[in-house]
Amino acid sequence: MPTALIVMDLQTGVVDGLTDDHGVALLGRVAKAVAAARDHRIPVIYVRLAFRVGTPDISARNRAFSALIGRGGFGDDDLATQICEMVAPVEQDVVVVKKRVSAFTGSDLDVVLRSMGITHVVLAGILTSGVVLFTLTQAADLDYAVTVLSDGCSDRDDEVHRVLCEKVFPSRAEVVSVGEWIASLN
Repeated sequence: MPTALIVMDLQTGVVDGLTDDHGVALLGRVAKAVAAARDHRIPVIYVRLAFRVGTPDISARNRAFSALIGRGGFGDDDLATQICEMVAPVEQDVVVVKKRVSAFTGSDLDVVLRSMGITHVVLAGILTSGVVLFTLTQAADLDYAVTVLSDGCSDRDDEVHRVLCEKVFPSRAEVVSVGEWIASLN
């Protein structure tokens, strides 16, 4: 089944919110998944969150992002929106910019996936209760097969991460570790 690895919100402004040990460990595991995907000619698609200058693309009613209105720092060229060097894209990778929590909302991700003939998405990213949950739900509703890399995701609350990976996600996706996913490629 044509597969793509989707690496979401692993940008400096989001990773910096994790503890150093937690963030570095997560980036290391995702870097292994990215390397394995490239070794197996699986496309790697990066999704990052960024807004236009002056944030006209953020509604004051949006509880998740309205605090960024007029504050700056999450523009397309700002450091906070750049993908962390440890997992940085290379020339053949696709980078998608989104405007909301789901990787699909306000982006051309679905167009890219369908144009590439992708029917199976493998998800990694921060936050498990944010981009991973919302993207998984939308991907499943769009009839993609979905795999979540449980240790390729992280959340500010370890219990929320555990409940999502163990109790919520399995009804819509396969949930495996980075190591299990890499082993399945061979």
